[in-house]
Amino acid sequence: MAMDPADRILADPLLLPLSLPAAAKQVLAGVTDYRGRPVTRGTSGGWRSALFVVAVEIAGSFAYFGISANLITYLTGPLGQSNASAAAAVNAWSGTASLMPLLGAFLADAYLGRYRSIILACSLYVLGYGMLTLSSTVPALRPSHLRPSSSQPPQLQLQVAFFYVSLYLIALAQGADKPCGLAFAADQFDANHPVERASRASLFNWWFFCMAIGISVAVSVVGYIQDYVGWGVGFGVPCAIVLGAFTVFLLGTPTYRLYQHNSKPQQQQQDKAKAKAAASSALRRLLPIWATSLAYGVVYAQIMTLFNKQGRTLDRRIGFGANWQLPPAALQTLGPASILLFVPVYDRAIVPALRWATGNPSGLTMLQRVGAGMATSLAAVSVAALVEARRLATAREHGLVDQPGATVPMTWAWLVPQYAMMGVADVLAVVGLQELFYDQMPDGLRSLGLALYLSVMGIGGFISSLLISTIDGITSRGGGDSWFDDNLNRAHLDYFYWLLAGLSALELALYLGFARSYVYNHEHRSFNT
Repeated sequence: MAMDPADRILADPLLLPLSLPAAAKQVLAGVTDYRGRPVTRGTSGGWRSALFVVAVEIAGSFAYFGISANLITYLTGPLGQSNASAAAAVNAWSGTASLMPLLGAFLADAYLGRYRSIILACSLYVLGYGMLTLSSTVPALRPSHLRPSSSQPPQLQLQVAFFYVSLYLIALAQGADKPCGLAFAADQFDANHPVERASRASLFNWWFFCMAIGISVAVSVVGYIQDYVGWGVGFGVPCAIVLGAFTVFLLGTPTYRLYQHNSKPQQQQQDKAKAKAAASSALRRLLPIWATSLAYGVVYAQIMTLFNKQGRTLDRRIGFGANWQLPPAALQTLGPASILLFVPVYDRAIVPALRWATGNPSGLTMLQRVGAGMATSLAAVSVAALVEARRLATAREHGLVDQPGATVPMTWAWLVPQYAMMGVADVLAVVGLQELFYDQMPDGLRSLGLALYLSVMGIGGFISSLLISTIDGITSRGGGDSWFDDNLNRAHLDYFYWLLAGLSALELALYLGFARSYVYNHEHRSFNT
């Protein structure tokens, strides 16, 4: 059956409507534009509107990972912090950024709405990244290369405080942005219209793919600028990107669909009661899955911190006899690159094969997909432990134990497996968690569902920070070498990775027990069906 021309335009993001037949100009019930006026199908929403939102979200990911990927280098360099304190600070900040969406989702669903929340987020992004740029360029605000101590001069304390205020403004912006961006983009498609519903499914399928592109460019290009051009420019580029994306988002304002809830007060009370009961039921079922996913968040936190520090000690030359070195932060592109390669393979080859084998249209159930990702992350951190043990042995063999600044004669390619495996784990576990927490929450609370999924990474970051601080204090007592010693050739990151592998194995066993007894919302399916 031939597709109606209007439907074809709505289904294809490349065919942005200039004029549409009358059938496409149907007034949508309960939907208005930003001025509160009724809107029609052909003149609002669809891929045209969603792409404005996608642009600002890609920019947000670009800026956030452009900073976070190399943040530990800035903390241990210009700010002069130790490896342990810097790793703990990065984990605490990234954990806060992942927990803030819980507050942002509540405010968006109850008061602001998703459109206003994104505007608030963009404003905070520009302010935070702008202040961060000033903290590394204005002499009065730029910290000296000093080790933090109780004898810090007052001005240095003020400089460091200004830097951290900048960082946590960005974390606050993440809270307003992350639970609303994907949900607002999905709002631009009518779930009751078959073609738009298909387009919305396509949006979810490729959202993570687009984010991976932004992350890949950020950690390679911005990381290189920070290491070889300067921190001021390296912080200024993300600021300029989010400012430009904010402008693009505002340009799309006349096309957006905003959903209104205009029921009578009595009906509103009944709706709230039903929503509360539905949310309580969903949360009770999801809580064990959430809790047994936290160890995954702890392993994920190491990508931006300890993996980075490992890479800085290795031979990062590109090509034979080349003098150009790969920036340590650029190694983190290996994860997104594996995502870019694995998503099409998974979608076009693995899913059809699994569909044939299991009879499930998605190949794997959401819970099976998350479990597969957890198993992959367990394998990744085990590989990381083996690689780190090899690095330490190489340093001993070449007499480099007491030369922390020396390059260990071991190529950066040894780190490729752990980064690539974490990328594959993300495609399985992160996308699976995202889909699960969105799908299993009531319609009006799906921003909260996405925030809960993000909180797995946030709590995982805090647990990682606590573990590192505690283990550093215990292992450095009596003048011994800490597992996170500033001289990584005397540290034992391999022991820490094996600890995380043990926690991941325990997590996976508990997860499988809870997942097998989980009953999906609306459908009586099990872990295996």
